[in-house]
Amino acid sequence: MVELLKRLTETDGVSGNENKIRELIKEEITPYVDNIHIDSMGNLIAFKKGTKEHPKKIMLDAHMDEVGLIITYICDNGMLKFGTIGIDQRVLLSKRVLIGGKVFGVIGVKAIHLQEKSERENVIKQENMYIDIGASSKEEAEKLVKLGDYAAFTTEFEEIGNGKIKAKALDDRAGCGVLIETLKESYPDDIYACFAVQEEVGLRGAMTASYKINPDIGIAIEGTTCSDVPGADEHMYSTVMGIGPAISIIDRSSYSSKEIVSALIDTAESCNIPYQIKRTMTGGNDAGIIQLAHEGVRTGVVSVPVRYIHSPVSMMDIKDYENTIKLIKEFLRKGVL
Repeated sequence: MVELLKRLTETDGVSGNENKIRELIKEEITPYVDNIHIDSMGNLIAFKKGTKEHPKKIMLDAHMDEVGLIITYICDNGMLKFGTIGIDQRVLLSKRVLIGGKVFGVIGVKAIHLQEKSERENVIKQENMYIDIGASSKEEAEKLVKLGDYAAFTTEFEEIGNGKIKAKALDDRAGCGVLIETLKESYPDDIYACFAVQEEVGLRGAMTASYKINPDIGIAIEGTTCSDVPGADEHMYSTVMGIGPAISIIDRSSYSSKEIVSALIDTAESCNIPYQIKRTMTGGNDAGIIQLAHEGVRTGVVSVPVRYIHSPVSMMDIKDYENTIKLIKEFLRKGVL
């Protein structure tokens, strides 16, 4: 289980460039599903036939894409300018990246000793940063990279502390891992497992996939904000690490079906699976767009609490991950809806 997470998080898949992570997931799930379809957007949709006579259509969604950068300009001195994809400029400086899957670089800026007082006292803007790949001219850099190449962070997966892991892209490779583990068993209803593209740039993949599937129920499996850290008031904690998967009621994109929320809670309590209710209404996920497909879809959201999402490195508790898998499996086994 941990080895799968390592491979998922260390494989690159910036929004719009999910090819490598899609191939890895396809390889992992092929033995457990009836068929696999890759649509024109790049979503990977796996079908697993249910065991009962008149099954419902259950769409399980986890997005494959991660935050990152895209190369927008090559300077005369060989430095690279870039745009951001789903990530804030405040966490970029001095980070190591891999461009186009082959060229390493470091995000730099003018040395602190050369900055004006006003520059030192303010957040450095992304447009003042560059990626240094060691090239000394535009011509040299152009032999290595091209405009439109994607840059992913190079964070290595590690187990740290007491049952914790740190890695890049736990939003939402944690959800992808949950979905892969879920597909290894059979359930009463038909399962359409969607590993969606381009969630971080506007829930785009899930939009087309949900219209194609037209499910009776949609469940988004996410890595969500965990804010139990110094400087955050306890009443503003979104989730707390180590106390179980988070069930959402409402966020900026979706409003979960009360029936599904109740069914998830009943499942957790009857199966002695620890859980929590997501406390804040911040963030969004693919449930927000699945909910709007055709005449409307009843949706729910189950998330693994993850600290420092949308940054080059994030952290989660492996127990939360394992209990999210248990909750999704038991929910599907019950076939209560």
